[in-house]
Order: sequence, then C-alpha cells, then structure tokens
Amino acid sequence: MKTNQQLIDHLIQAGVLSSPLVIDAFRVCDRRLFVPERLSAEAYENYPLSIGAGQTISQPYTVALMLELLHPLKGQKILDIGSGSGWTTALLASIVGQEGFVEGLERIPSLVEYGRMSLKKMGITNASIAMADHSMVGKPGSLYDRILVSASATHLPKALLEQLNSEGILVIPIGESIWRIQKNKKGEYERSELHGFRFVPLITPQIP
Repeated sequence: MKTNQQLIDHLIQAGVLSSPLVIDAFRVCDRRLFVPERLSAEAYENYPLSIGAGQTISQPYTVALMLELLHPLKGQKILDIGSGSGWTTALLASIVGQEGFVEGLERIPSLVEYGRMSLKKMGITNASIAMADHSMVGKPGSLYDRILVSASATHLPKALLEQLNSEGILVIPIGESIWRIQKNKKGEYERSELHGFRFVPLITPQIP
C-alpha cells in the first residue's frame, strides 16, 4: 500500500476498522509521521516496524482492532501504556478532542522523547507522554475512562482495574490474546478475549 487512504480502505475492507471516530483518527494521524525516516516507504504496510530499543510500532490491523475494542469517545480521559512512537497516543488524542486528554506512558527514555516529538510535529496539545514509573503499573490513584496497553502482560494487573472509572474499558494483551475488560456500574468486570496476537513484553514490577 502506497498511501494512508489505501491502508485505511484495506482495514475497513478487512472488517477491523468501522467506527467514524477511529477512521477519522487514522486519516489525521498518518502512520508515516510516526515511523523512522528510513522506513517511511513501508509506513502503510500492514506489519510492525522497528522504532529502536527493541520496540516496534504495531501492525495497523492490530491497532485498529484494539481501538475499536476500546471504544474511545469525545471528551474522555485515557491512559496509553507503552506509547512507543506516539502513534496510539496521537490517534486517541484525535478521537477524544480538545475536551478530552490522553496520558501516554513509556519506559524507554529515547522513545519518550521520540513520542513527544511526534506529538509536537502533529501539533497535538491534548496529550502528553511521560516516563513510566518502574515501581508501579499505570498511574495508581488516577481514574480513567479508557486504558490501552500496547505490550503483552503475563497476567491481568489488578492495579489497572482499580484505575478504571465506572463503565470504563481496559484493552490489554495478555500472553498471545487481547483482552477487553469493562467495569460496569456495580463495579463488576465483564471480560472477553481474542486469541492469536504477538506483542513486545510489558515490563511490570512484581506486584499483582
């Protein structure tokens, strides 16, 4: 695929991209702006690309799928764990609009800087990217409408469930599956699982 629109059309035809808010975000946040210059010719291909430090910008199919599962909406507060090149943070910021805000977390200093530069290049002001605290998962004490995790955990971190607002949604890879967990009004969790995915590992402290 040679253009961003061709990539979007491919994802729509594959049945993985469907909601107008997510489609518009893919149009605004051209993947080419978030990959290293040397890989720009491959920006619209449907596979992961290296962004350095052993990390990747995820396959567009997988990003589209996870965003559709997350169901982000205008005005929401969202936590993006494993922001990498800043692409998912930018996509989410485009979706929530100026009434919302996206907080990106990244554990690799060079990628924190990479992601920040990507957001600056896009002129995005309703998102930030910060260094992840290695002693915790997410931002305990804060509450979010949506939490997206872009690296694979070995188990479901309880700390992230505690950071969800009522009716909030967490989308997280665990092992080789993508899990969607929604907190209902009673504080109970509804879960669904999709198999057959591979991600870089989520580095977490040895806590539940």
